[in-house]
Amino acid sequence: MITASELAGFIAAHAIWCVSDADGLVPMVAFTTEDGQRKLERLVFDDAGAAVEHGRKRLEDDPLSANDGVLAYDGRITVEGGKLDAIILEMRSYGFPRAKAAIAVPYTPASSGRFRVHRPKLVEWQECDDFDMDAAFEAFFRGVDSHEQGAKVWNTALDQSK
Repeated sequence: MITASELAGFIAAHAIWCVSDADGLVPMVAFTTEDGQRKLERLVFDDAGAAVEHGRKRLEDDPLSANDGVLAYDGRITVEGGKLDAIILEMRSYGFPRAKAAIAVPYTPASSGRFRVHRPKLVEWQECDDFDMDAAFEAFFRGVDSHEQGAKVWNTALDQSK
């Protein structure tokens, strides 16, 4: 799940960059192939829910015989004090087919007048007992930092109060 977490961080930074000046995110699925390449597919559908379901199927089917896969979409999570918009990242490490993890990156949308990125939250850690959660978060932030534009936006808008 470590390399999947790094891919998720890269995709999270890309998604934050996308939503920093617009409301909403086109769902996307990304894979890291055996030769280390990252493949990104935007899921453009008339219905966002249908796009997310299609992305989940792509993630489960592993169409590229990939090492890792991540589905990213715009959602909402409940935190102390209410609900926040969030980029949801569902991760798979195909070497461990039963393992599933998800991270939410809450944000305050640009339409609020001040775009903010809040602390990522682990929302699923299923069948991941063989993985070090701290190492997974370190890998996630390495992934964030590896996306030059996304990391710049992320760090400028960081608000760790939520």
